[in-house]
Amino acid sequence: MQRLQRALDARGLGHVTAGPVDNTPTPDEPGHPEYHRRQRTQIAVNRWKNATPYRYQQAVATHPQVIGWADRATHDPRTAGILFLTGTFGTGKTHEAYGALRRIAEAGPDRFELLALTAPDMYALMRPNGSERGPEAEVKRLMRIPLLLIDDLGTEKISEFTEEATYRILNERYNECRPLIITSNLPVANPNGTDLHDQLGARITSRLAQTTTVVTLEGRDRRMGGAA
Repeated sequence: MQRLQRALDARGLGHVTAGPVDNTPTPDEPGHPEYHRRQRTQIAVNRWKNATPYRYQQAVATHPQVIGWADRATHDPRTAGILFLTGTFGTGKTHEAYGALRRIAEAGPDRFELLALTAPDMYALMRPNGSERGPEAEVKRLMRIPLLLIDDLGTEKISEFTEEATYRILNERYNECRPLIITSNLPVANPNGTDLHDQLGARITSRLAQTTTVVTLEGRDRRMGGAA
């Protein structure tokens, strides 16, 4: 050190004071909030892809109310409530539902866990021998998963089992304010025909009514080449 100091003195640099060093991480370095948000986003999007059928891998939410719900579910999940997408066949309900989940994933939330399945598949899991976990374990998983999508609710023939199972899941998620997306071909109310109340019962629809954003998608059947 003494030799180095003498060399500096000989060059007239002995009394130079080093300036401050900026050790603040950049957005591309660990320690910067944006760096960690990107890491969370990558993990979340990969989980979304793993849970999303191939047909909906390019899904993007476009409806303003769906986008608004997804943003609430991102920033304050307890206030998001239920997103209920209704409409006739092929109007884009499932596409919007997976698009909403994708939007949440791309925001890089602190926690991103989801389960997406059709109502018939959900009921099948909860029947005896329906899964290795067992019926009660499946019910609890559906109750507690942070994000849940139930596609095509109301397609199952109503029974005491389906009504009770659906009520338990929705009631728990309602009480704990966990976000939920439901798609259905049935309208919430239909004075001239079957609606969700008729299919699922009053206990369930009363829960849906209090915290639900209802989005009705209209248009021709996309699967038949129409535009929604």
